Amino acid sequence: MPIVSKYSNERVEQIIDDVVNVLQRHEAPLDLALMVLGNATTELINGSVKPEQRAAVADKFAKALTASVK
Repeated sequence: MPIVSKYSNERVEQIIDDVVNVLQRHEAPLDLALMVLGNATTELINGSVKPEQRAAVADKFAKALTASVK
């Protein structure tokens, strides 16, 4: 069964394009880009998720990321 998102593909793709454009404008190499994205993810989780739920959210995110690159 496919996963249905509450966000349109158009909206998601536009935000991705914006983020990638910023990284390209800064000429960020892959390792720096991944560091920035990882740190931003950490800030989002720490700023929006209750402390007792952070590890579970991070684990789900990591599993989703791993599944998407196979």
